[in-house]
Amino acid sequence: MKTDKEAKALQVIPNHVAVIMDGNGRWAKQRGLVRTEGHREGLEAVKRVTKAANKWGVKVLTLYAFSTENWKRPPQEIKYLMNLPIAFFDKFMPELMENNIKVMTSGTEEGVPGRTIKTVQKVIDQTKDNDGMVLNLAFNYGSREEITRAVRLIGQDILDHKLEPKQVDDKLIASYLYTNPLGQYADVDLMIRTSGEERLSNFLLWQNAYSEFYFSPLYWPDFNEEAFDEILEEYQGRNRRFGGL
Repeated sequence: MKTDKEAKALQVIPNHVAVIMDGNGRWAKQRGLVRTEGHREGLEAVKRVTKAANKWGVKVLTLYAFSTENWKRPPQEIKYLMNLPIAFFDKFMPELMENNIKVMTSGTEEGVPGRTIKTVQKVIDQTKDNDGMVLNLAFNYGSREEITRAVRLIGQDILDHKLEPKQVDDKLIASYLYTNPLGQYADVDLMIRTSGEERLSNFLLWQNAYSEFYFSPLYWPDFNEEAFDEILEEYQGRNRRFGGL
């Protein structure tokens, strides 16, 4: 990780960094381990990257923790993944408070065990007064589900005469998305995917409209502060025109 002096050399820090944490299973397979061992080791990478992003001054770090498509995985793996937030926050909570990090979530509670929901909600409540970086967990999240939900809610509000069709624009749609509580930082500036795969996998399709993409060859459990620093250094050379010149 960069020293404070070195960090000052970077002039452009992305406000919102989103990460598709990919490669846990392949990392485990390479080592002759079961897939759940890769997920367990991936939690250490979450801690490293969260602290690194916070040090750089990133405003929001969104991590793709569990997708709506992940329910297709074997039952035992799903059960393990549902318990990961409990294990993670049990160990990482003191550091979240020490670093003034606020926890939020994006996604639906449908199908998620009550014990997991209760744990996550407790952490959200305990960190709600923190005013530093937001650690936003995309848990049981799918962008198409998010957009479909928004359209359904808008349609219902039109039927209830709370809205007129002419009021519907991109800002209004964004206000119905899970990321609306992130305010001015709802849109992603830098999207990172590990493991060498180059696709979005139904992740923040609306919010990634003008983000910069970076695809790392590292499996997520191997991702560390140095890798994050290098990506931010590379980001300095990106020319974000947002459709202009």
